[in-house]
Amino acid sequence: MRVAVVDLPAYTPPYDRSLCGALARAGADVTLLTSRFAHGEVPSADGYQVREAFYRRSATAAGRARRGLRAAEHLASLATLRREVARFDLVHYQWLTFPGLDAWLLPPARPRVLTPHGWLRAEGDAARGAAGFRRLARKMDLVVALSEWGARRLRDDLGVDPRRVAVVPHGAFDYLTRLRDEAPLPPSLAAVERPVVLCFGLIRPYKGIELLIQAFRHVHDAELWVVGRPLGTAIEPLRRLADPIGERVRLEPRFVAEREVPAFFRRADLVVLPHRDAEQSGVLFTALAFGKAIVATDVGGFGEVAAAGAARTVPAGDVAALGATINALLADSVARQGLEERARAAASGPYSWDAVARRTLSLYRSLLDGRRG
Repeated sequence: MRVAVVDLPAYTPPYDRSLCGALARAGADVTLLTSRFAHGEVPSADGYQVREAFYRRSATAAGRARRGLRAAEHLASLATLRREVARFDLVHYQWLTFPGLDAWLLPPARPRVLTPHGWLRAEGDAARGAAGFRRLARKMDLVVALSEWGARRLRDDLGVDPRRVAVVPHGAFDYLTRLRDEAPLPPSLAAVERPVVLCFGLIRPYKGIELLIQAFRHVHDAELWVVGRPLGTAIEPLRRLADPIGERVRLEPRFVAEREVPAFFRRADLVVLPHRDAEQSGVLFTALAFGKAIVATDVGGFGEVAAAGAARTVPAGDVAALGATINALLADSVARQGLEERARAAASGPYSWDAVARRTLSLYRSLLDGRRG
């Protein structure tokens, strides 16, 4: 089976490459069609091919210049995509740069699958351009949600035909636990002796980080580390909000290279996701891979991970419940250890990439068999 996995703008290299590697291990002939990732290193290709044939100029630009160049290169990139996919049996789209427009321009024929990463939350692409998303979904043979919550949203809110909706969960980013050149923590953080609560990843408005800082006013004898690159979020208001707590809140508002990631997760006693909105989160599946105790708000598919015993959830926006749950777990090492054990079991079981690949290939075979029939 010759499969093209398509992420033209290289939005999610860890997901793309983990999926491609797992599909290749399961026997598929896989090529990742993408562009150069501008922000740092990416996982190396293991058993599959990579073609970085798109957005060649904009991949090396920055900020608004990158967005403008990408728009200018878009039609040429889609023309290249049409040539590239001609030799594959099936095409699985992970990200499309202009979903509403691309619905008209995608290469025809062949089974087409779409996984709408991040599009299903309230501020996602599907919500901003529902008509364009519906048009795109109609062009797909299958739309794959990362959670049962996402599948319901596709069917009930966005009008996708239930016969063309499936669920394949996100996989745990276990490759991060095996990096050969892990970087140590910055010295100022390595010297910390108190328990550490980690909030990691892009700092964006829907992630509710200000709610976590408010909750931390009621957490004692622990530090909160907020680590990640701001995107659409001003840092100074977060600093002012953290001022009453003093040095127990440390903001690291920067891009974190892949080789730095393990040290932050290994040091964390708890990983917290205080989101207002989400379908799923790569940070959640990084925490699972490192066997961390997780506290998350009950949004999107987070509750499905909690139902497996691998996380605790609190109501979204409930600052008091968030602070109380953090306090309770910091004080109860047995409860934390139970969450850690179940996180590791989930990461090696239903949320392993090999399990993800088996479910994905089963969907591919059904589509191809249907075409042959």
